[in-house]
Amino acid sequence: MNRVIAVFTKESFLVPVIAILFGLLTGAIVMLVGGFNPIAAYTALVQKVFGNAYNIGETIRQITPLIFTGLAVAFAFRTGLFNIGAEGQFIMGMVAATVVGVSIELPAIIHAPLAVLAGAVVGGLWGSVAGYLKAKRGVNEVITSIMMNWIALYLANWIMNAFFVPKGQQRSEMIHDSASISLTLLSQMFDNARLHWGTMIALLAAVFFYIIMWKTKTGYELRAVGFNPHASEYAGMNVSRNVVKAMFISGLFAGIGGACEILGVFHYQAILTSQPGYGFDGIAVALIGGNTPVGVVLAAILFGMLTFGGAGIQFSAGVPVELISVVIASVIFFVAAHGIVKIFLKPILKKKEGGK
Repeated sequence: MNRVIAVFTKESFLVPVIAILFGLLTGAIVMLVGGFNPIAAYTALVQKVFGNAYNIGETIRQITPLIFTGLAVAFAFRTGLFNIGAEGQFIMGMVAATVVGVSIELPAIIHAPLAVLAGAVVGGLWGSVAGYLKAKRGVNEVITSIMMNWIALYLANWIMNAFFVPKGQQRSEMIHDSASISLTLLSQMFDNARLHWGTMIALLAAVFFYIIMWKTKTGYELRAVGFNPHASEYAGMNVSRNVVKAMFISGLFAGIGGACEILGVFHYQAILTSQPGYGFDGIAVALIGGNTPVGVVLAAILFGMLTFGGAGIQFSAGVPVELISVVIASVIFFVAAHGIVKIFLKPILKKKEGGK
């Protein structure tokens, strides 16, 4: 029991929790200033998320890609890198899954895993480009990964238009049924919400994150290189190889997310008029989750609920959906400005220290 209490009174746990509460409070104040009822708005949000089986299923569907991109960004953070390119890696994962899903026909037991694997590998390779430029040429990964996002967007559209989009259409042909990872029976239980195996894969990816980062020699080297590359090189570690490896694994997470979005949700790839946004949202998810796999999963749940529930605020309470962005931005602000949060935590932490 004491261990449970210790976990829930840890500063690393309390800071994001208090930040979330402050974010919700800030959103409520903005609503009041705008002449809206915050209680009605938040009630509408909860009702939208949990109101019926379909909405619950769609909320889970919304959460899934955020777990993948959150893990991608968090993994890079843990290795001393800032991967803003999860968006591009997500898109390239979509492309790879579409290519495999449409172009070939295999038994389902082979086809679906192969399509997911293709998305993972292509996403990883796309991320490793920024890693290679960082390791070999000293180019800041923030700049290259941002540019790679736009390259991915337009390259994806060119590939789709050139090879997979029928004339006069704005989307590719449907993937073969054997490549689908949709959970048909479970979806029917949730009133045909678009549930798929990707959610389970995302949770397994979080476990993989933990194991490789904290239970393997590879993870130790990745963290050491991120903490101090010069000392790591002196200790005999290959710094360049570990930088590329870190970005590959980071991109792998985002690539799987993109693949699952195609194979489990849409079953085709549309011509993108803008970036999907999951990669950028993943930065916020990683930050709120403290760059830990469990934290990322919990932050993705919060983020997904706020995003999907925003429609309920707009239609049921008449509150502009943009105010959800205010809430999310406020949460991120308070997590980043943890010094402000710690001011309010001082009494709790002092009480905890006094009890020892």
